[in-house]
Amino acid sequence: MRRFAMKALFTALSLNREEGKRIDWDRNVLIFSTAVTAGLIALYVLGKATARW
Repeated sequence: MRRFAMKALFTALSLNREEGKRIDWDRNVLIFSTAVTAGLIALYVLGKATARW
């Protein structure tokens, strides 16, 4: 999981560098929301696996 997260981070950073100084807010929001969603799903699965919820 760590390798995937680092690869996604470096991809996002390198894509921003290719476009110059302009920030692409749509892509940043999409990446952030996808990461948050994946984190929430992982927490849900972890909670169900450990029977805490």
